[in-house]
Amino acid sequence: MHEFRSRLSDFVMRKNHLVSLFFCLVLMIISKGMATSQSSTVPVNVGVILDKDTWAGKMGLRCISMALNDFYASHGHYKTRLVLNVRDSNRSVVRAALTALDLLKNVKVQAIIGPVTSMQANFVINLGEHSQVPIISFSATSASLSSLRSEYFIRATHIDTCQVKAISSLVQAFGWRAVVPVYADTEFGEGVIPFLTDALQEVNARIPYRSVIHPSASDAEIAAELYKLMTMQTRVFVVHMPPDLGSQFFAKANEVGMMSKDYVWIITTGITNHFSMVEPLVNIPMPGVLGVKPHVPRRKRLDHFITRWKWKSRQKNSVDANLSIFGLWAYDATTALAMAVEKVGARHSSYNSNHKHLREVLASTRLHGLSGDFHIVNGQLHSSAFQIVNIIGNVERVIGFWTEKNGISKGLNFTSRNIYSTSKQNLGAIVWPGETTYAPKGWVIPTNKKKLRVGVPVNDGFSAFVNVTRGSSSSTTVVSGFCIDVFDAVMAALPYNVPYEYVPFVKHNGEMAGDYNELVYQVFLGNFDAVVGDVTILANRSLYVDFTLPYTESGVTMIVPVKDKKEKNAWVFLKPLTWDLWVTSACFFVFIGFFIWILEHKENEDFSGTRAQQIGTSFWFSFSTMVFAHKEKVVSNLARFVVIIWCFVVLILTQSYTASLTSMLTVRQLEPTFTGVQDLMTKGETIGYPKDSFVLQLLKQFNIDSSKLKEFNVSSDLEVAFSKGSSDGGMAAAFNEIPYLKLFLEKHCSKYALVGPTIKTNGFGFVFPKGSPLVPDVSTAVLSVTEGEKMVQIQKAWFGEKINCPDDAGASLASSSLSLNSFWGLFLIVGVASSIALIIFTSTLVFEHRHTLMHLVSQIYGYILDR
Repeated sequence: MHEFRSRLSDFVMRKNHLVSLFFCLVLMIISKGMATSQSSTVPVNVGVILDKDTWAGKMGLRCISMALNDFYASHGHYKTRLVLNVRDSNRSVVRAALTALDLLKNVKVQAIIGPVTSMQANFVINLGEHSQVPIISFSATSASLSSLRSEYFIRATHIDTCQVKAISSLVQAFGWRAVVPVYADTEFGEGVIPFLTDALQEVNARIPYRSVIHPSASDAEIAAELYKLMTMQTRVFVVHMPPDLGSQFFAKANEVGMMSKDYVWIITTGITNHFSMVEPLVNIPMPGVLGVKPHVPRRKRLDHFITRWKWKSRQKNSVDANLSIFGLWAYDATTALAMAVEKVGARHSSYNSNHKHLREVLASTRLHGLSGDFHIVNGQLHSSAFQIVNIIGNVERVIGFWTEKNGISKGLNFTSRNIYSTSKQNLGAIVWPGETTYAPKGWVIPTNKKKLRVGVPVNDGFSAFVNVTRGSSSSTTVVSGFCIDVFDAVMAALPYNVPYEYVPFVKHNGEMAGDYNELVYQVFLGNFDAVVGDVTILANRSLYVDFTLPYTESGVTMIVPVKDKKEKNAWVFLKPLTWDLWVTSACFFVFIGFFIWILEHKENEDFSGTRAQQIGTSFWFSFSTMVFAHKEKVVSNLARFVVIIWCFVVLILTQSYTASLTSMLTVRQLEPTFTGVQDLMTKGETIGYPKDSFVLQLLKQFNIDSSKLKEFNVSSDLEVAFSKGSSDGGMAAAFNEIPYLKLFLEKHCSKYALVGPTIKTNGFGFVFPKGSPLVPDVSTAVLSVTEGEKMVQIQKAWFGEKINCPDDAGASLASSSLSLNSFWGLFLIVGVASSIALIIFTSTLVFEHRHTLMHLVSQIYGYILDR
């Protein structure tokens, strides 16, 4: 038994020894194979410049290392291997430049990945251009780097400018008209502003102010800038700054109360690109903020990478476990570089002179990376789609997408063809600052601002429109009138309160401080916040101010005195009928007399006798029907039929004649003294125009002699000038805007009339500063007031009940004479009836004498045969 155990122990020892020898042999083979593999690959030096003590630097380096491990694990047969030469730029621009110089001169790297910031990249790119070595940055997004125009700069990230159209589409979707950009006072912050400005101008949004925050600003300095923003009307802000400064800025904005309702905050990729794809948002108090960020399609490969990232972070107990899109771009850029190096290495054995070829291959490399479609176009990463996110608590929620082709959409499976949309209906539900669900209008009247100063004209003319009088004390004024009441009604119709006060545009002596153009210009200068009055909307004025929709009738036309054209001569009784109707009536009287004679003279003794008696009787009978005084009997039924119809026609003719003659002798027939400008110019008459009005400029287009133009001030001056006439220092006609002339005609309807031409204008409107957010809302309220009963009440209050004056002299110029066109149907009936009667009479006569006619015909026929 003991011997058996001893032999078993020896066998086990020998077996273990054999196993150990086997494993040693295997390890030797593997080591030899690896040595052989390593000796057959070509190392390629690549520089990496990062800020190692920052989260972005640590994340970038980890992603670069993981990219190389993953790439060569799946491409073990490749002959090239990237060798990383990592340098720490230590957050310094100078340090980044020095390390780049060391890598280029001493290490002789074939490419450099990094640096992190745009300011560092600015210097490194110049060194790369000089050395003709590609510089690949996965985080330098500033648009200013494009101005370097370096062929050797590969931007493996999205340029800041690619997001401005997405931001402007958001602004357009909600109808915001003013936006304040808030950006860091750095090259990164300033680079995007010109492009953002252009994009906003394309959607009719202006930038009234730019808020610049120094990167090292203190809390007190940021608070001071925020308080300045609070005093402004605009409540839409676009924030473009690094995440550290952004966190400080929003913390202070929340503290001063600017993360409440009515505020709109839109953050750019400068902040959203740093959002973690692993952990919730922390230390960034941005409730209700909107943001745009590049869309990263979620694939299994990306999910697997994130799982590995989390596992490695837990293994190393790393506190910097966050992963942003910059890490994905670092991973993809490293993979693209490894692929490009292999392509170049497969064709060339030397790398000292192949930098240019490496740049070309790298620029044409395309792959499906972790970040999506990785494709370099014109030296920078092509951008395809953006997500629109809404920050709720510490969670970002995707509410829509934006693409250059389709604009705003609910999803990327948008199937409509070439339809660019900026509709907010394509966005999901949004929780705005202050936890409100309704979209802010984008502006407010600041509570700490004084009332709106509304300028009003002081004119002695038509006071019904605007009237400024002194109050009980000399320091107060009372402003009233039609325009004032309309403005009050419009402002009351707004869904919010806007405090305002009227300020007369006057000098110390009480006279108006200038003409209407100067009054409007005061809004542009900022002396008035608005202007209300009888101010006409003109193209030249709209160049520097904004007008609301008009609230009065538009146009400029001419007014002239009228005269009575009633005829008072001995031949007025001929005027009711035109000459063609007189001639036609006379012919039919003769025709009817002759026709009745034909039907009656054989059987009726009243129509017999000598030829002269028969002719006299026929005419007497016909003309006596005009006054229904005929005494001759009519025995023939055919004649009676014709006489009945003729008497009906005569009745209508006589009644129409009587009515027309009565109108001519009793009703006034008014007509304008002049029919147009050419008539006035031909006769050398004087034409009036209102003082300090744009009407004078309109009259110059008619080439009227300036000596024939005369200005008038008030409506009373106009009446006096008309009464004098051109020969006595007055005027024969006057041009003015239709509302003024209509008001003048209400009092002098029977003396004057409006005649053409009418020059088109846009009516009266309210004046606001250019780009004022009040204009759209006030214009909407103008429509509401003018279409409602309130406008009728205001018009009755200032102009009284409307008098039915003719709009022009055309109605009174219409001829009152009756023409043949009005009665030819009656004459046609008489003619047809007479013809039918004549045919029947002739047929009857022939039938009664048929034997005689037949005998006569036979005699004629026999006579012809004898001949």
